[in-house]
Formats: sequence, C-alpha cells, structure tokens
Amino acid sequence: MSTAADRFATEGFGPENLPYASFSPPGGDPRLGVRLGNRAIDVNTLAAALGTTGPVLPAGAHPAVSAPTLDVLLAAGHETWTALRSWLVEVVTTDGLDEAVEASSHPVGEIALHMPFTVADYVDYYASEHHASNVGKMFRPDQAPLLPNWKHLPVGYHGRAGTVIPSGQDFPRPKGLRPEADGTPSFGPSRRLDIEAELGFVLGGSAPAGEVSLDRAAAEHLFGVVLFNDWSARDIQAFEYVPLGPYLGKSFASSISLWVVPWAALAAARVAPPAREHPLAPYLDDDGEDPWGLDITLGVTVDGQTVSHPPVSTMYWTAPQMVAHMSVNGASLRPGDFFGSGTVSGPEPGQRGSFLELSWGGKEPFTLPDGTEMTFLADGQTVTLTGTAPGPGGSVIDLGECTATVLPAT
Repeated sequence: MSTAADRFATEGFGPENLPYASFSPPGGDPRLGVRLGNRAIDVNTLAAALGTTGPVLPAGAHPAVSAPTLDVLLAAGHETWTALRSWLVEVVTTDGLDEAVEASSHPVGEIALHMPFTVADYVDYYASEHHASNVGKMFRPDQAPLLPNWKHLPVGYHGRAGTVIPSGQDFPRPKGLRPEADGTPSFGPSRRLDIEAELGFVLGGSAPAGEVSLDRAAAEHLFGVVLFNDWSARDIQAFEYVPLGPYLGKSFASSISLWVVPWAALAAARVAPPAREHPLAPYLDDDGEDPWGLDITLGVTVDGQTVSHPPVSTMYWTAPQMVAHMSVNGASLRPGDFFGSGTVSGPEPGQRGSFLELSWGGKEPFTLPDGTEMTFLADGQTVTLTGTAPGPGGSVIDLGECTATVLPAT
C-alpha cells in the first residue's frame, strides 16, 4: 500500500503545501482544487469518493468544497479552513487512499486555472525598508531616505480591486499624462513601465467592527499567500501622485499567481522581522509576539532570464501588522480582502524587486544574462515571478509563478 503523497508529491508541492486553486478540467466547469505534485485534486469529487470509508470531510466544509472558487471557504472562517486542511493532509498521507486521489484529480498540464477568489477590497503597502530607502535616495537625494512616518506605521494606499488580474492574462501598455522637461505634461503610452515583485495576502473571515489585533490577524484572518506583480507606470505615477498618491500609474493591472498557498503551510518559514528602531503604537507592537517575518525568496525573470532574487525576510513590516493597521480605525474586514506587501527588495543590487531600482531610475541600465541592456519594459517582454519557502523537515514550499506579457498600447 502507498499514500497519495508517496506517489504524486514533487519538490515544492508535497503534503506540506497543498495550495488551493479554481480550475477546470478539459470540457468541465470550474471547481475548487488542491495541488499535490503535478496533479490538481477536485476536492468535492474526492470527498464524495471517500464518503464514510475514509477520513470524513468536516461537516462545515461541504458548501465550500462544492463551490467553484475559494469564496465560500473564505467566508466560512478559520475554523472551517483549518479543519479542511487537516482533512486534506490526512487523506493524502493515509495508506490506501492514493487510488481515490488519483481518480479525483487531473494532470496540472491539462487544466485551466481561474481567479481563485473574488477580490473584495485591495490595499497595497510599502513595507520593504530597502525599497523605500532606494526610492527616497533617488527622488529626495537631499533628504533622509525614509519619511518620518515610515518606521511608525505601515504606509499603504487603497487600490482598485477590479484591476487585480490572473497570472497569464496579458495587458496593453497603459496610457496617461507624462511629465516633460518644459513642465507641460504629454499624453501617451507609458515610457517607464515597471514591475513590483511583491507577496500578496488573501484574507478570510469577517471583522465588521475592525480593530483586528496582531494575534487575531494571524490566527483568524490570514488565509493564504500568492505571488503579486503590481505593474507600475513610473512616469504616469510621477506626475499624478502628489498630493493623494498613486492612481492611473498603478490601477491598470496587478497580477496574482493562481495557486493560493495556505498561511498554515508557512509555519516553518517564520523568522524574526528586522529590529524595531522606534517604539511602536500598542496595536503594532510585535515585541513578545510570535515572529511573523517570512523566509521566502522571490525570483524575477525577464523573457526567462533571471534578474533578481528579492528576500521577503528583510521586510520591515509583517503581514499581521499590516492587517492590524488596515483595521485599527474601525475599517471592516470581509472575505476576499487582499493586500500586497509592496515591492520586496534586499540590501544587494541583485535583490531589488523593481526595474526602477535595478536601473537606478533609468540612469544605470542593467544587463540581462544574454547581454541585453534594459531599464524599463519594452512591448512584448514577459515577466515571471517565482517564490519558494522552507517547509518542515527540510521540505520546500513552492508558490508557483506569476507571469504576464506587455502588449502594445491600444
């Protein structure tokens, strides 16, 4: 006898991971799936196949697993998604259930993936000290790199949920007003189209009165993570962002990966965040809290060529702190709320998560492995983000990929 994990697990997609997705098999409708190795398991079909002969699906999970996306599971809350994950781990690691798993699954190469959840509200943060410092050095060379508020609260802005798009969906170069040397802006396609290599966080459960504490954020509301590319038109952004912040320079497209890695799968990747240099307000004070920095390494490729490896472990602000901040004023949380970490950058040039930084504002072109020099994106170029984290017992947690190609402006 063997387990499904023994037969189907691959590095990065073993029983330690089991990321969720919405997928369609050939000729079929969307359904909720879980990935084990190179197979996408139809969770509802698996539950029906096992019936009462194997581990019994938690009662509250039935509506969630019969849904086409994660929406119902996110609304059901943390007790339901915790119980469902425990059931899935038990099923794929129990001897003799491998044939039921195989019969209820499809090769990953034969399925179509869809947006895994409906994005409710979307917030983007600015949580990497190295990224924020690099930007400050470029644009405010005569001032301190970080503005006075930066180490007292996670800086963020409220974006447009409708422009969060699935990996694999290409998009046209955005247009807008661009600054010119004579002070009169021109209108046209962005000439400084950029990426932002980020981690995205999917929230579940509800907090209608807001004020979610750090411990409740981690235990009750952080459902999972995705790779996130918040594409940015730097020239459009530069002209518009004062005094209210980004708008058209950001809202044209933000891509997410389509396998949602459960928050629980990252337990072995937890590390201490950077030392706090200023006392924090009580709602953000993580001194004495469990550490929620994440030892995740991202990869950025352009047309298949690697240009950087941003380390999430260097992020100054953690995901629970960002949840606490977005709700401390009484703002509600609802299922499907989503936020990005902001560009992830490390201290070394090869760890920068944007072309703005890699080319130092376009003044210092960087060189791809094939010898091509570039600053910002050209039409037809494809950017792919990848990510991995350590799992228990020396295993690896793979975050999949987030990819898209820039099309010419309309």
